[in-house]
Amino acid sequence: MDFEVLILGTDANAYYMARCCYEAYHKKAYLIGQNRLAFTKFSNILHVEYQNIWDKEVFFETLNAFAKEHAGKKIVLISTNETYAEFISGNKERVCEQYVYNYPTLEVIKSLTNKENFYKTYQNSCLCFPKTIYYDCKEDRKNFTDLMYPIVVKPSNVVSYNHLSFLGKHKIYKVKDEEELLHTLDTIKKGGYEDTLILQEFIPGDDSNLFDAVVYANQKGKVEFMSFAQIGLQERTKSMVGNAAVLINGFNTTKGNVNKAAKEIKKFMESIHYQGFAEVDMKYDERDNTFKVLEINARQGRCSYYVAALGKNLVRVLVEDLLYHIENDYEFLDKKVLLSFVPKGIVKKYIQNKAFKKEALRLWKKVVKPMDAPQDKNFKRFLMLRKRWLHYYKEYKNSYWR
Repeated sequence: MDFEVLILGTDANAYYMARCCYEAYHKKAYLIGQNRLAFTKFSNILHVEYQNIWDKEVFFETLNAFAKEHAGKKIVLISTNETYAEFISGNKERVCEQYVYNYPTLEVIKSLTNKENFYKTYQNSCLCFPKTIYYDCKEDRKNFTDLMYPIVVKPSNVVSYNHLSFLGKHKIYKVKDEEELLHTLDTIKKGGYEDTLILQEFIPGDDSNLFDAVVYANQKGKVEFMSFAQIGLQERTKSMVGNAAVLINGFNTTKGNVNKAAKEIKKFMESIHYQGFAEVDMKYDERDNTFKVLEINARQGRCSYYVAALGKNLVRVLVEDLLYHIENDYEFLDKKVLLSFVPKGIVKKYIQNKAFKKEALRLWKKVVKPMDAPQDKNFKRFLMLRKRWLHYYKEYKNSYWR
């Protein structure tokens, strides 16, 4: 079957999805995004153009124009963020029949992407969550006597927050006392954010207590596979904290029951009739020996490319489901695979968990680097990536996150 792949976005997620397309079919995916990001610059394995597709009307005008340019072909449509996923699921009548995609209903997406909705809607589900309180930015509350510091502050409405730009903006804030909390709340409100903030206990432990699961549920809402990876190091810049920098799938240095947690996630995803890729962010809590779910992204995550090394090329998975209607039995992906966005020197210096560090260095010869496709032979890109790797040393040295 003749088809095209259209990826919405120009970030790291968009690049590795284009890489999956090229690796599976030796076909260049088309990318349309809002911003000229470095992740997708100087690439020989994709086509990229830029439009103001954060505007809903421009978004659908752009989709319609692309469909006309590729008349007679099916188009596999892939979003790399929640905004575009919401546009697609909430306006299916405006997406022409050439496009095929796999996303849950808008109601399900909003129940996951809005953190207040997420924790409140699913508080009685099989998932475990950190202790959480909610702060309405329209309030003027000053006393927070029921909080135990440190705490994590993050926006409930991620879609709205991502559209803001202000001095002092962080993806996540780690707050050590009430004085810092009040300053953080004031910064966010003055920055234009008017929705609810999540004030959440900081679960003890270093980055190696963080875990990542990638889930794929087919068009019928059946989970076909799931990964479960331990994170050894997360990103350190203010806009990237919370994203994995180094992880190993099929590895666990905690006492947590990975198989039990995976079964609970599968049960949960099928109970809400989820469809498509999802990324589950968790932190292991040694106080009660549970994996606490921090969030579920209604899309593949920034680091999800490692499942391709586990035999699940993300674009091929979509093509086989959406175009060829191939159904597969559930598979738990437990093979060891190391993924890293950072150079080996960062691994040696900044990973605190000695057992994790030892295993990462042992696996380094076969490390998966999402942004560094061997097929992408562009010298400008090669230089840009090496410069980026060197820049990581500065980022970790000067990080605000401890």
